[in-house]
Amino acid sequence: MEAGDVLYEVQGPQALLTINRPKARNALSPSVVKALMDGLERADADSAVRVVVLTGAGEKVFCAGGDLGQMTGDAGFLSTHEGRRSYGKLLARFQDVRKPTVARVNGHALAGGLGLVLACDLAVAVDGADLGTPEIDVGLFPMMMMALLQRHVGRKRALELVLTGDRLPAREALSLGLLNRVVPVAELDGAVTALAQKLAGKSQSVLALGRRAFFTAEDLPLPAALEFLSSQLSLNVLAEDAAEGVSAFLEKRPPQWKDR
Repeated sequence: MEAGDVLYEVQGPQALLTINRPKARNALSPSVVKALMDGLERADADSAVRVVVLTGAGEKVFCAGGDLGQMTGDAGFLSTHEGRRSYGKLLARFQDVRKPTVARVNGHALAGGLGLVLACDLAVAVDGADLGTPEIDVGLFPMMMMALLQRHVGRKRALELVLTGDRLPAREALSLGLLNRVVPVAELDGAVTALAQKLAGKSQSVLALGRRAFFTAEDLPLPAALEFLSSQLSLNVLAEDAAEGVSAFLEKRPPQWKDR
């Protein structure tokens, strides 16, 4: 494990990224955003890594959002604006990485921290965690992460969250589709590991193709989405792992993936 604002550790088939600012409630400083981006690049380039897991240090907070003490910059307006855009680029990079991503939500996920949870493919949270967008209470609005929130819940609930700043208990967030699992604290590591191992056991080439198709089709009108997905299916069936998977099924044996 390497020390810093973000810890990077490979544990078997998974790369664990840990936001390491517990005294600052794991807030997102510019250095944290950059380190998370670097960690994703590193995991994406490592053939031994098959799943990326994101979490926060400590037991109370996953990530409390942007570091309000570092909101203003002394490099000029445009440079500061470009720095803020880096958070949006980070959210997009989570979806663009070739490997599945899992949020290990060890505590409260608020504001930009909730954005990180939503950017991950899957999310497992402890039952004491709260999720929400409280920015409005300090005169701000959750501009960038709102794009992901709109894709996870309906208009009325999304607007209620961003307009009121209310925090949702984990189980209510689960019912809205913001999380995949909610577990007791003692079961968090076991639940995340089981999910990561399941993902690691799939064909990585097919997962990468399928994830890219999922996110692309998400924003297309239905006829265009179906046309696009038909082309992706044709690519899929040409993959070596597709042939291996079908053969293994017919021969009643576990598939031996080549990840191509």
